Amino acid sequence: MKPKTGRYSGFIRPLIIFIDLLIINLLILVCLRSAMSNFGYHTILTLSWIIISYYSGYYEVYRFTKEITILGKLIKQFIFISLITFAYVGYKYKYVTPDEVWNYIISCFVSVGFIKFSIFILLKKYRLLYGGNIRNVIILGNGKDVEELKSFFTTNPNYGYNLMCVFSLKINKKEEIKACYEFVTKYKVDEIYGSLNTLNSTDLDGLIYFADNNLKTIKLLPDSKNRMLRNLAVEYYGYVPIISLRTIPLDKVVNKRIKHFFDVVFSLLVILLLLSWLTPLIALLIKLESKGPVFFKQKRNGLNYKEFYCYKFRSMRLNSKADLEQVQKNDPRVTNFGKILRKFSLDELPQFFNVLLGDMSVVGPRPHMVSHTEMYAKSVDKFMVRHFIKPGITGLAQINGCRGEVETEKDIVNRVKFDIFYLENWSILLDLKIIHKTVINAIKGEEKAY
Repeated sequence: MKPKTGRYSGFIRPLIIFIDLLIINLLILVCLRSAMSNFGYHTILTLSWIIISYYSGYYEVYRFTKEITILGKLIKQFIFISLITFAYVGYKYKYVTPDEVWNYIISCFVSVGFIKFSIFILLKKYRLLYGGNIRNVIILGNGKDVEELKSFFTTNPNYGYNLMCVFSLKINKKEEIKACYEFVTKYKVDEIYGSLNTLNSTDLDGLIYFADNNLKTIKLLPDSKNRMLRNLAVEYYGYVPIISLRTIPLDKVVNKRIKHFFDVVFSLLVILLLLSWLTPLIALLIKLESKGPVFFKQKRNGLNYKEFYCYKFRSMRLNSKADLEQVQKNDPRVTNFGKILRKFSLDELPQFFNVLLGDMSVVGPRPHMVSHTEMYAKSVDKFMVRHFIKPGITGLAQINGCRGEVETEKDIVNRVKFDIFYLENWSILLDLKIIHKTVINAIKGEEKAY
């Protein structure tokens, strides 16, 4: 099979739309009463599906789109379709039962979702096994970001990027850029990735001019100083464009209320179903091994840098350095039972009470002790950005291995990077994914949980 470069066939998206519309219309005959299968309802349903998908970006799925994002689009699409279906049935067909409607909606959700994920996965397999649906790319520039992007292209063939060349621009920038233009034209390159660390404004103007006039896509790697500024948003004051350097989904009231509702419900379930019987057992074992309280409380910094008391099961013997020094590997302060608590993250469970008190969320950036927060705020760039949202019992950084003792500056920098990504890309589905991964890690026992 001859590999095809460029975007996938222009017929695929229309075909997917046709299949989706066919499914949601045919299932009316299977799941609902025959009276519902009329021209009026089919027309309303079809038009609603197309309009909602257009404004929600339901079909805006690309090779680099994450599966959890696709699931989020699917859920959002069917929330609106459910509202329209119930409204129509309630207005015109009051004898159709809610069970029949739910049966229809769930059947549509499963069927459409199966098709959507199947096509997404098959395209990945097609790229990986047959070398099809490939996009030829080059990189212009040098530095850490370029090396990371190069590694991404070469280690993820299922995304379908064929890295043809890297022009480092280290020796003779002007001649290398000229050679780059000739290479792009000769070998039919689809996308050009340029590093803002290497390209100056004159180079960038020339690159944009070349790409625009040769119908090439240009994408830019941000300046490393602004590496964590992911979500630039453009707003217009009249006709004047204003750039906001960061958008935070949890600044929106509706998102804040959804997260708070989820936090409260989830925490109550944990407290009633788990902590109600586990706490007396843990308390007994703590008391049998060492003197002191069952719970350990420590001041941490939360939302807007406000201090609060964070609660944990005590896992160490009483000592004067608990508020100053992090636990280290083989720390003599940790009790034998404390090692078990920390290994499986059971010592963190009382923080679900912190969630009910409103100081924490189930998921968010992990709070540090006050003395460490003050230290990192001075030495780590953008560390304070973490305090735009509530801290969490678990977080994106923790499930990616950035937890426990901070041994090098790289440890805390990576932790901040994940935390900022989380606050800029929050969704309830991302929270569920993080919780799921946290539970799996806790059952296995983590290496850095000591």
